[in-house]
Amino acid sequence: MSQDAQSNATMDAPPSETRGSLDVSPRPSTSALPVVNADTRSSDMQYRSRPVSVAVDPVSLVVSECISVTSVMRKHARWAGSSVSSILGGNPNPVQLGPPSPLLRPGSKGSAAGSSIDGTQEIGVANRWGLRGKKGKSMQDNPLMAGFGRLRHELSSCKDIHEFDAPALLNPFLQVIQASSTSAPITILALKAIRKFLSYGFISPDSPRFPLAMQSLSTAITHCRFEASDSAQDEVVLLMILHLMEDMLSGPGGALLSDESVCEMMETGLTMCCQSRLSELLRRTAEAAMVRMCQIIFEHLKHLEVQAGDDLEALDNQANGDMEALRMVPSTNGNDVIASSDAPPSEERTSSSTENANNDPETNSASAPSDAPESLEIKPYSLPSMKELFRVLVDLLDPHDKQQGDTMRVMALRIIHVALEVAGPSIARHPALAVVAEDRLCRHLFQLVRSDNMAILQESLIVADTLLETCRGVLKLQQELFLSYLVACLHPPVEIPWEPNIDPSLYDGIPQRPSIAKPPPSQAGSGRATPVPVKDRQKLGMEGGARKPDARQAMVESVSALARMPSFLVELFVNYDCDANRVNLCEDMIGLLSRSALPDSATWSTTSVPPLCLDALLGYVQCIADRLDDQPVSEGLPDRADLREQRRRKKIIVKGATKFNEKPKEGLGYLKESGIIDKHPASAAKFLRQTSRVSKAVLGDFLSKKGNDEYLDGFLDLFDFSGKRVDEALRQLLESFRLPGESPLIERIVTAFAKKYHTLSEDVANQDAVFVLTYAIIMLNVDQHSPKIKKRMELVDFARQVRGVNDGKDFAPEFLQATFEAIRTNEIILPDEHDNQHAFDYAWRELLLKTESAGPLVHCNTNIYDADMFAATWKPIVSTLSYVFMSATDDAVFSRVVTGFDQCAQIAAKYGITEALDHIIQNLSYMTTLDNENLSNTLLNTEVKVSDDSDSVMVSELAVKLGRDFKAQLATLVLFRVVKGSEHIIKNGWEHIVRIWLKLFVNSLIPSFYNRSHTYLKLPKIPLHTPSQVIDRAAKAADTGLFSALSSYISSYAADDPPEPSAEEVESSLSTADCIKACHLEDVFGNISSLPVVALSPLMEALLDQLPDDESPNVPAITVKTESVPSSPASVGNKPAHTKPTYDPAVVYILEFCTVLALRTPETIELLGKPVAEALQMILRNSSRYHSALVSRAAYYQFNVLKASYDHDFVRAPVLLHTISSFPRDMLGKTSQLVLQGLKVCIEQPGPLRSEIMTSPDFWLILRTLAGNSNSSPTVFDILEGGVSGSPSAIIADNYEAAIALLNEYATAAQVGAADEQKGERRQRNARPTKKEAASENAIVARGVKAINLISSMTARIPHLMKQSHLENSEAWSAYWLPIFRALTTQCTNPCREVRQLAFSSLQRSLLSPELTCSDHKEWTAIFGEVLFPLILKLLKPEVYSSDRDGMSETRVQAASLLCKTFLQYLVLLSKWDGMLDLWLQIIDIMDRLMNSGQGDSLEEAVPENLKNVLLFMSSSGYLVPPPKDPSQEKLWVETWKRIDRFLPDLRKDLSLEGEEEEVVASDKPVPKSHAVAEEQEPVQTKPELEQTENSVGEE
Repeated sequence: MSQDAQSNATMDAPPSETRGSLDVSPRPSTSALPVVNADTRSSDMQYRSRPVSVAVDPVSLVVSECISVTSVMRKHARWAGSSVSSILGGNPNPVQLGPPSPLLRPGSKGSAAGSSIDGTQEIGVANRWGLRGKKGKSMQDNPLMAGFGRLRHELSSCKDIHEFDAPALLNPFLQVIQASSTSAPITILALKAIRKFLSYGFISPDSPRFPLAMQSLSTAITHCRFEASDSAQDEVVLLMILHLMEDMLSGPGGALLSDESVCEMMETGLTMCCQSRLSELLRRTAEAAMVRMCQIIFEHLKHLEVQAGDDLEALDNQANGDMEALRMVPSTNGNDVIASSDAPPSEERTSSSTENANNDPETNSASAPSDAPESLEIKPYSLPSMKELFRVLVDLLDPHDKQQGDTMRVMALRIIHVALEVAGPSIARHPALAVVAEDRLCRHLFQLVRSDNMAILQESLIVADTLLETCRGVLKLQQELFLSYLVACLHPPVEIPWEPNIDPSLYDGIPQRPSIAKPPPSQAGSGRATPVPVKDRQKLGMEGGARKPDARQAMVESVSALARMPSFLVELFVNYDCDANRVNLCEDMIGLLSRSALPDSATWSTTSVPPLCLDALLGYVQCIADRLDDQPVSEGLPDRADLREQRRRKKIIVKGATKFNEKPKEGLGYLKESGIIDKHPASAAKFLRQTSRVSKAVLGDFLSKKGNDEYLDGFLDLFDFSGKRVDEALRQLLESFRLPGESPLIERIVTAFAKKYHTLSEDVANQDAVFVLTYAIIMLNVDQHSPKIKKRMELVDFARQVRGVNDGKDFAPEFLQATFEAIRTNEIILPDEHDNQHAFDYAWRELLLKTESAGPLVHCNTNIYDADMFAATWKPIVSTLSYVFMSATDDAVFSRVVTGFDQCAQIAAKYGITEALDHIIQNLSYMTTLDNENLSNTLLNTEVKVSDDSDSVMVSELAVKLGRDFKAQLATLVLFRVVKGSEHIIKNGWEHIVRIWLKLFVNSLIPSFYNRSHTYLKLPKIPLHTPSQVIDRAAKAADTGLFSALSSYISSYAADDPPEPSAEEVESSLSTADCIKACHLEDVFGNISSLPVVALSPLMEALLDQLPDDESPNVPAITVKTESVPSSPASVGNKPAHTKPTYDPAVVYILEFCTVLALRTPETIELLGKPVAEALQMILRNSSRYHSALVSRAAYYQFNVLKASYDHDFVRAPVLLHTISSFPRDMLGKTSQLVLQGLKVCIEQPGPLRSEIMTSPDFWLILRTLAGNSNSSPTVFDILEGGVSGSPSAIIADNYEAAIALLNEYATAAQVGAADEQKGERRQRNARPTKKEAASENAIVARGVKAINLISSMTARIPHLMKQSHLENSEAWSAYWLPIFRALTTQCTNPCREVRQLAFSSLQRSLLSPELTCSDHKEWTAIFGEVLFPLILKLLKPEVYSSDRDGMSETRVQAASLLCKTFLQYLVLLSKWDGMLDLWLQIIDIMDRLMNSGQGDSLEEAVPENLKNVLLFMSSSGYLVPPPKDPSQEKLWVETWKRIDRFLPDLRKDLSLEGEEEEVVASDKPVPKSHAVAEEQEPVQTKPELEQTENSVGEE
């Protein structure tokens, strides 16, 4: 048997000449053996594909086999006396080789009874079958033994076995195989020898007459006969026949077999499979052999297609001829062992290649094969045998054939499955095979899947899957029926169970029932009610129903296998979902998988169903994701726009049909409005005729109602009744709707039918005849098929009913009989309302009729439809992933679901399906537990430093909760993985993301911005609440004893502090921090910073939506300290929380984020600036409700927005300034730093904005208010200094006076330096200091000094301002000069000596400036009455004098000197002024007051000297002369001396102005020291002096 095994292995590997070979040898271990190169592998494969070579002489081996067979035969009594020629190799008597004898069953008595009347014939027959002859005679010419002798004789001269005639070599062995008188062991030896010859290549394509030998061998083994004895030996024979048939088909001669031979071989195999009395092992082996042979046969179909090339039609024509000769009838009655025809022996078919005309047993000897004609042609098998094999296998599936058991059906299903696996597409391409698959195979399969036998169900589903996978192009409607049934069966009938931790919104996208499911009968007015119980219809497979759990699992596996095909669901979408007349199979399949993937579906199926469905669902998503980057292929495919339009129309049609089923008029009205039909009844009738979505019962009622005659006529016009009998036309009509039950309605329909039909038929005379006959047919249909009627109507009864109605005549008897038989045998039915097999057959015929109009199924291996398909199916997918994520506990499930979410997000982002991405984000946000309206409590936040080399971690309620929840952490990671890269698509999802950001921010888990260098706001980080505790665990690590722990607890208890966080809480917080870090939010923010402007709008809207309402700000009730940086409320004490505004860092975060986004580019400002400005303005307008930290930042942000959006007028500078100036004083003080910083941003560059701001009264009000604040005063001065000294200067006519007034206030504030000056003088008198401290070191004094310098510098701009002013000259002088003089005059009495001296010097320069009197007007004369006189009068006041006694004395002297000097400077001009005398007299009076002020020697000396100089100059200039010299000056002379004599009576005498003329030179007169000081003083301040003053004087 080892040789047999070797032969089997050899024959299983076909030769390379005809078939490709595979190396099935075990792969050697690379570690033990050297690597075999490609050339070596190739030669090895070629070696294995050749026949096995033998080491002995082939001829000797054949002789040995002959001796082996004959030796065993001679041991049998029957051949004991035979000739020894078979052993010796002598010349035997001729042995006839004829056609196969009539088939005899082994062991039957007929096998030994070959008698005949003709004795010669009897001897010949006896010799042929190896029987003994007459008594005492040796049968030396026994054909079985003689054949071997002849072969021995011929082999004696053979040198090369390959040149020996193949039929002659096989002939003796074939005779043994066919001889019924041989026993099983002899047959086994003959079969073994033949297998050996084939495996060793003794019989090969090179052998003479090789095709004839293969045909003879095929005939012999399919007609093998032997005596049955031992059942085990018998089955060995059958087993070897199976192997030999398999070897023949797979070997080099397989392609040479004829169609008849192939059919006989397959018939033999099938018979073995079906014999119930054979052992299970043999039947299974036969089945395996059949599977292998089917693989070879249908693989040959593909080679035939290649050979045919483009001429496939010629190949198809071969199957259209006479197929009767090839009809296979496998024996399935359990009695036959070898397959044979059921026809009588005389009609037995034989192979055409082995037929001989001569049937004489004597002449038909063993030499016949060698004498056969060489020209005999053998036609290789082709499509006919394949068609017959396919037909036989399919017929075995018929569920209504009681002769076939389920075991045979299972076997047939397995073989068919192999055929489809190997050549499914080829089967679909050939009509001869495709028609079998489309009709009988599908019909049987779709009924077998309803079987409760699990073996039948599983195999049927497997075959159906393979059929649809390979042949679905021609099975469009069949596929729809099959999948619809599976969906209806598998869709869970209950609602999704409520889970306490899963929000229903997560799974609201999962459909509760498929779209193909019919509403329950209780639904009023649906028109779908049926009188047949649903359970009965489920048995027929016309509806889905409850199936056992194992059956459900098998169905789910089937659906999953189909869904795993990359293009399957796309094709469903294109071919069905986009077709108005087809169901939404793609959506229903996804809905089914989604619903069945939920854990609860295991309760009515098996635990394997949910993961199977989830895997299929995720596979569908992965297929789309894998195709994202593929190049779109659209050639030869439907246009996407057309499909979208079809889907749009389909939705309207479905909705319209639903409305029609409820209220027909409303449905038609809706369809008209939607443009599906027009206003003509014919259009509506056409729609109702073509659509399958309208209830046939409702349609019947609608057409038959009064007033709808136009619709009925239009409906009838759609039928072509020509050439049809009345019953045929009526059947066609009534199959389109259900006939109503009321008689008047039936009459209306029959009348309309009769009116249309009578003109088309010659069998009826008129309309009335049609009317009566139609009614009679309807009644006959009820009579013949109603189960309630016991006595049926006969033909004579029917004829009697219509007697004489055909225009007074009878109808033709043949006509009536044909009508009667048609109704009796074939009921006019509506399949929806019947539950018998007839209904299914009718429905199936209808399906086949619609196949042509439905067209072929479009194959769509492309990604161009993925966007529309995913848009239609994402809801149940995302819902299922969310539900499974929340309910799962297995890491593998989490991994797959996370990948699914990621791929869904990629698809949505790629195709711009915003709604899907938003929904994914919404669900993931919910699963993070971070997305809720209320901010988490930060009261007990504790900062913990775990180790010296790590950052501190904030232990908060949120961090601990998130750190303990693995699902929430995973959801957070997935969420931001989904968000990253999809920011440009997200819209509504930003709302959830923003809420999570705010939670993380207020709990110190993320910074305000990851890269503040890229922001446009130069601000520090947003302040958060100060943690309630700061704990350094690293420092406490060494001190972990009981005492330290107890003392720590007691101290915290005594201080009423919250307890320290536990190690578990710290660990959870660290886990949360790691999770947030792994989210890479910095990448998300980076992507946001580069988003297109349009994509930023949803984010901006989401941010602003989180702001508290205007009326009642929604912020945590946390009281914060009044410091600029908010702190924890723990230190506030027991004060009520509502007494002060609360600080919410989240609001600041929102405002800053919005501002940064808006300020990015001019485009973002234009699009986003307005809502941001309005939000900021709302905060500023209600500043009293908010904390100062929030208000100050809002003000700063608003100033930045103002600057950026100045051209768009989103923010009006006057409104903003007025709003800020209206702040309560304490609020303005707390917000001063950022308010001023914002102002500086707006006015740092010259332009319209700076001008508008700096001319606003509110701007100067803000500055004046904040100038008195010690914290903001320096900044205010910087702003003021920049405005005054900038180039160009910001000081114009509108703000000139306000600027000088503010500078004057700064100068006035410098009086605080007087105390330091006077203190320094006292120290100097008491002891000489080591270092002289200048008053200018005080910052306030320094600003005062700068203010004086700025005021002085503004005089240079006065001429320009006056020139640009629209005022009159006199008014302009008063408007621009007087404010400066008044300010300087005021500072000339400043107690601070440094400021006072500088102001005095500035005043002096200004008064003596040539620009002062450049115009013709006399307004400048006000310098005496409004400047100098008030200054001196103020200096004379005791309180002014007492502020600096030493310094004020000197200032008085300087003022007196300045007065006189100014008078002399402008004396010439004054002389022309009418008021000169009065002015001069006022000066004398002032001098009088100074002289008598009681100051001391310096003033008493300076006043006479100054007067003396003035008088001498006036005298020399001719203004003050005695009356004799100039009578016109008499009054001046008299009044002058009259006044002077009062306080200086000796002065006239000293001057001697009345005597001789004296030469007076003003420069020769001595000048008092104080006067010189006044003239030489310059307003110069050095930096060291300023620093010294600043260090010596403290701020306010």
